[in-house]
Amino acid sequence: MADRSLRGIRLGAQSLQSEEGVILHERTQRTYVCATCAHETTLTFAADAEAPETWECRACGAEAVLRVGDTTVTVDHSDEKAARTHWDMLLERRSIPELEELLEERLAFVRARRGSGEDVTKKTA
Repeated sequence: MADRSLRGIRLGAQSLQSEEGVILHERTQRTYVCATCAHETTLTFAADAEAPETWECRACGAEAVLRVGDTTVTVDHSDEKAARTHWDMLLERRSIPELEELLEERLAFVRARRGSGEDVTKKTA
């Protein structure tokens, strides 16, 4: 009975799984070239997977473009929208004269709360 008992192994020392019967999927390697630093990054994808046209450069973080043969793919950025800032959204709702009027109202309110008629934007020494 003692010879049939399981012996303990250290955690993480070995895997009890074997690679018998495992069939790996076909793979292809794609190369991306950074336009900023000319660094080449080679990545492995599944053979039937569609590789993205761009990838982040590992060296500088800029956009690297997929190389096919001796040339790189041209990426169309025309459908990408520019990010709208808070200022852009504010200008969609109000005009500059309206914003200036609101600013004057708020400054008058703050001056009244302070109990003085001096300009809030001026620093006192």
